[in-house]
Amino acid sequence: MPESTLPRPVCGHCDGFPTVAVTTGTRSLDGHRHTVNADCPACHGTGHTLPAARTTTPIGA
Repeated sequence: MPESTLPRPVCGHCDGFPTVAVTTGTRSLDGHRHTVNADCPACHGTGHTLPAARTTTPIGA
């Protein structure tokens, strides 16, 4: 059975890498770096954007 879902476009802000780990510069007592996860604000961490909504103009407007 063929798949009927179309692929969604990749986010142009993060290029498909929606979540990154940023080091805070500090280390724990055992030497590991503390990191903070940051999500792309445009796609909210999904890596994809929604297709553009269709706009319609009424005839005679």
